[in-house]
Amino acid sequence: MFGLLRSPAAAHPDRASDVVVALGTLAEERGTDSAGLALLTGRPAGRDAAPLEGVADERGSDLRHDGCRVVKGRGAFSAVWRPDLLPELDAAPAVLGHTRWATQGTPHSLDNASPLVVGGAAAAGPLAARAAGIVATHNGDIEAGALRARYGPPPPTGGTDSEPIFQVLAGRASVPDVTAALTALVGRAALAWVERARPDVVHLARAAVSPLTVAVDEEQNIYWASNPKWFRLAERHTSVRFATIVMLREGTYLRLGPPSPGAPPEILTGAGFTPTARAFDLDDRVWTGFTPTDRARDRAALRHRVAPLVPTPPAEEPATVA
Repeated sequence: MFGLLRSPAAAHPDRASDVVVALGTLAEERGTDSAGLALLTGRPAGRDAAPLEGVADERGSDLRHDGCRVVKGRGAFSAVWRPDLLPELDAAPAVLGHTRWATQGTPHSLDNASPLVVGGAAAAGPLAARAAGIVATHNGDIEAGALRARYGPPPPTGGTDSEPIFQVLAGRASVPDVTAALTALVGRAALAWVERARPDVVHLARAAVSPLTVAVDEEQNIYWASNPKWFRLAERHTSVRFATIVMLREGTYLRLGPPSPGAPPEILTGAGFTPTARAFDLDDRVWTGFTPTDRARDRAALRHRVAPLVPTPPAEEPATVA
């Protein structure tokens, strides 16, 4: 996964867009089952969302939701990306991107391709104003059944483990509510999401194992990606120079946005939580494409708890015939 929270003061928005396209191409090393981009317009979605506009078939879709445009398709990012998207990409205050390697849910359905636009199970009563839901991406693999059993989200549209995560997170406004939901995840997860009612704020979370890196360039645009190496490569092939590149530690939640209208984005809120992984989540494929140094540094800093194994019931003895 990858993305951008653009600084309104940046003098060269096209340069940040070049980085987004570079990150999407580099992200193909982590999956080519499907890929997509969500371009946020900066306009908050209303409670009564406008109807979808656009085109969709089994190979690809280009849909305008209230407040964002989501383009995705089967195959690699380079097959989904189109140069005619550049003007809208240059103008987008926030961009969420994803390339998929399917772990749960068929790779042949775009219902399982990210970014996903999901309504909130919690968007009722006092949270009704946030019923527009979220736009979100997830890298990892979690115990979706356990999450559904705990929170009871609405029936899913697709078959991924990502959708119930987003259903649970949508409509959660307070930091304790968000970190409680993140603590409940069991498995690998790195997440990026935007509330459609507040499109100038990006939420990032690294739960267990799945890597997530944040970078800030010299014009104060904020980016995120699964592999820190991608930012070093982007510097070689674009005009952007990064002031900082930091891999987040497990159990980190960040809320990023402008502290005041028109100001560059910054960390508005940061919180920690204890993530939970399964014993088999420590697989070298998690660090696909990493340099040996980056992989060793990240593995040495892991601090998740390990979920206890659920014992398998013993098989029944076959009945004997007298």
